[in-house]
Amino acid sequence: MGSYVLGFEEIDQTQVAIVGGKGAHLGELSRIEGIRVPAGFCVTTDAFRRIIAEAPSIRERLEQLSCLNPDDGEVIRTLSAEIRRIIEGITIPDDLAAAITLALAGLGEQAAYAVRSSATAEDSPTASFAGQQDTYLNVLGPATILQHISRCWASLFTERAVTYRLRNGFDHRKVHMAVVVQQMVFPEAAGVLFTADPFTSNRKVAAVEATFGLGEALVSGLVSADMYKVRDGEVVAKAVATKPLAIRASPAGGTQEEAIDPERQQQSALTDAQVVRLAQLGRRIEEHFGCPQDIEWCLVDDGFQIVQSRPITTLFPIPALDDHENHVYISVGHQQMMTDPMKPLGLSFWQMTTPRPMYEAGGRLFVDVVRDLGSPTSRARLLEMAGKSDPLIGDALQSILKRGDFIPSLLDESPRGAPAGSAPVPIETDPAIVTDLIGRNQESIAALKRDIRTKSGSALFDFILADIQELRRILFDRKSHAVFMSAMEATWWLNERLEAWLGEKNVADTLTQSVAHNITSEMGLALLGVADVIRPHPEVVAFLQSVDDDGFLDKLPALAGGGEARDAIRGFLDMYGMRCVGEIDMTRPRWSERPTTLVPVLLGNIKNFEPGAGERRFEQGRQEAWAKEQELLERLRILPGGEQKAEEVKRKIDRVRTFIGYREYPKYGMVSRYFVYKQALLGEAGRLVQAHVLREKEDIFYLRFAELHEVARTAHVDEQLIAQRKDAFRSYQALTPPRVLTSDGEVVAGAYRRDDLPTGALVGLPVSAGTIEGRARVILDMADADIEPGDILVTAYTDPSWTPLFVAIAGLVTEVGGLMTHGAVIAREYGLPAVVGVEHSTRLIRDGQRIRVNGTDGYVEILAGP
Repeated sequence: MGSYVLGFEEIDQTQVAIVGGKGAHLGELSRIEGIRVPAGFCVTTDAFRRIIAEAPSIRERLEQLSCLNPDDGEVIRTLSAEIRRIIEGITIPDDLAAAITLALAGLGEQAAYAVRSSATAEDSPTASFAGQQDTYLNVLGPATILQHISRCWASLFTERAVTYRLRNGFDHRKVHMAVVVQQMVFPEAAGVLFTADPFTSNRKVAAVEATFGLGEALVSGLVSADMYKVRDGEVVAKAVATKPLAIRASPAGGTQEEAIDPERQQQSALTDAQVVRLAQLGRRIEEHFGCPQDIEWCLVDDGFQIVQSRPITTLFPIPALDDHENHVYISVGHQQMMTDPMKPLGLSFWQMTTPRPMYEAGGRLFVDVVRDLGSPTSRARLLEMAGKSDPLIGDALQSILKRGDFIPSLLDESPRGAPAGSAPVPIETDPAIVTDLIGRNQESIAALKRDIRTKSGSALFDFILADIQELRRILFDRKSHAVFMSAMEATWWLNERLEAWLGEKNVADTLTQSVAHNITSEMGLALLGVADVIRPHPEVVAFLQSVDDDGFLDKLPALAGGGEARDAIRGFLDMYGMRCVGEIDMTRPRWSERPTTLVPVLLGNIKNFEPGAGERRFEQGRQEAWAKEQELLERLRILPGGEQKAEEVKRKIDRVRTFIGYREYPKYGMVSRYFVYKQALLGEAGRLVQAHVLREKEDIFYLRFAELHEVARTAHVDEQLIAQRKDAFRSYQALTPPRVLTSDGEVVAGAYRRDDLPTGALVGLPVSAGTIEGRARVILDMADADIEPGDILVTAYTDPSWTPLFVAIAGLVTEVGGLMTHGAVIAREYGLPAVVGVEHSTRLIRDGQRIRVNGTDGYVEILAGP
């Protein structure tokens, strides 16, 4: 039938560029044994390109569209309407019309057809484009079919399709449109089958939605669907909806609504046997395509016909452990305050650093705790820690345990991955212990910087591998672990005992303000110090307000006071320049590499604070902690046995204030080391670019460490692999990682089991006591922060790079976090009321609203609009 028309029998899933995603899937479906697909053909993208070539004015408008922002709604609406009008006005050339008419004659010109858009970017594993282009049902006669083909071509430029492409990074000029022409079927029932439960993501549960007549009634929202769930060949859940109408084919073409007889409206559209049979067909299709499918089906004469199948793009992937055993995965990112995807080099470094196996899915890392849950002793330890640090994870694990059939029972054993010799180490409360640990870490990093300079090629990779053992030795040192664990345990002890003895919640939060050796909170105060240096020099301040080039530091000495400003900023970067948002991913750009990131925060400090604010803030926190300590001890002494209670509390307070600041240091040391590795590897990448092995230095971020080592050794790289990894990383950015995931693919969501909250309150985990009201600033990117003193920061998560903002805010709300994660530690250090783990808070709270944060009881109230 030539290059303009291909029958389904000529098409397979490799031909997306020719027949679009929908056409390629239909052709492939028709090849699966036992799967019935209504006959049809595709008008190829060659035909579309020919039509576009008939109107050169379209190219200019496509160029304009490509420069727009997804939020430029009015311009998108105007330009896309113009393009559609032009396309629909082009007469289909005679030879193309003849090829289409010939294909229709082969199937039956008098039959009714569905005419369906099939874009080259749709129905891919990473973007479905569902509903973005047009479909026309029950189209009659060749002339009308040709007209609707033109409409499908034009629908590539509906406003919603153009906006979707802009949001997802697709180039309008590279996406083409094919058209599917397929014989209509006139079903008794129709609907959608998901081979994985769309609500829980469980891959072993199929979900069916069904209604009478054509499936358009569901797509358009005219009726509610009957819902069925199938597991292991059995309907395990069913909900039959009232269906007052159906959509049927109209004798004159198109479709029409038809009222359902009242006695049938609450009848099930499918029998249980039919649902099970449909689910079995779905499994066959899923096996053929190799991933869970979203399948459109029709029931005709008690037989199912499949009219579409596409990958389900919203499912979070499962770690690739194909051992057919049950696994329970906990998100590493939720513990590390970095739920964004990581690039392969960053993932591999994290996996090499940690002693416990970590499994990758969707660009994130997970640990498998199924054995911990199976062993009584380790189960109790895990549930206790999870319940304290992240109640949502703890509750999710409890819900899995309550099922009784998912976790294998095991004999007690030592928990895997615990720090070497993790039994409690007796430790005295001695500040010298912390200074010694920090000193040894600094000496080790200095030796690393000195020795790595002479290494290149394979010797560099061998050197880094050896040094990672040194990093692990420091990170999992028994004494280091004992220091911060003893501080955390003392914190919990103080909160529990003092609430019991004095009726006061979370008293340790005040006691941990302005402690020694907290490298992260010191960083926030240090940037206030940099602001003090710059503030007296208006020429420097004015220059910084227009900075957009990371080389700005070299231009500062030409300004009055610029030399001092440059030295102050460089001094800060020497100490903290290895930090950045998402710092556990070593591929992320560091402040030293992109110092412009700090400029908005620095300007905010210059504007909002007086000289000496850093020192005053630290001293104020220290005084508040001391006053709280004296108050508590006085109140305790008047209780029965009060002297003994006071002595015990005093010892715990001393321990907390001596050791809790060190909690932030091991990660600082690790990130410092990562930055040294990164600089060395980028130097090696530069040599590979000069040798024409790599296209650009940053390509190394899409290779794992061992793969990069092999590239350096062989001077050969798989460019296709790098391209695939880049595409995968882009797709992972659209996914939301779950806290807990099973090997069935089920996302297990925990809940806060509390009923003592004000009506409408958003619940979370209380991590820093106190109550504050203020303006909510909903910020997802620190570079966009426009914070004024008294604002309350609402964000997805915070890691150490957010600390400079903490000096200005009055409170904190995050979607992710735990008692000992970064945001909680720094909020307590600065005395900020904070609630973390407030799910969907960045969507439920609008920027500018007044809110009240109760950091003592763990909830947020929305008070008013902007």
